[in-house]
Amino acid sequence: MKLSKDWQSQMEAEMSPHLTGGQLQVLELLQANEPMKPSELLPHLETTPAAVTTLLDRMERNGLVKRTRDESDRRIVWISTTDFGHTERERGLRIRSDIVNRSLDRLSAHNRQLLVYLIGKVSGTRDKKRAASGEEATAIQATS
Repeated sequence: MKLSKDWQSQMEAEMSPHLTGGQLQVLELLQANEPMKPSELLPHLETTPAAVTTLLDRMERNGLVKRTRDESDRRIVWISTTDFGHTERERGLRIRSDIVNRSLDRLSAHNRQLLVYLIGKVSGTRDKKRAASGEEATAIQATS
């Protein structure tokens, strides 16, 4: 938890004044699913509709996103990323990557490989691949 909080505070400091962690998350969601309705952001952000509205208001004021009314149903509002939002998303992703890489630079190459292996085990993504190829026994022997 401390590492996560350290990363978060570093990100907030390095991304300011134009971007926050929550705003970067919205910009990433929009990159994959643009345009989106504000209600479609809710399951991903795990927050209230009012908080999403406040976040989007701030992002629109800062020129990161724009709201557009649906042409066939004016009640529907679409959120999309502006050019400045694209630029800031890329900057935020670089900052996050740099912060993670600085942390990982403290580990030896062996420990980085072990970390990747353990994260894969915990997430369950590596089990099927390794079981099918017989790599699991080899990976365990290599880490012992």
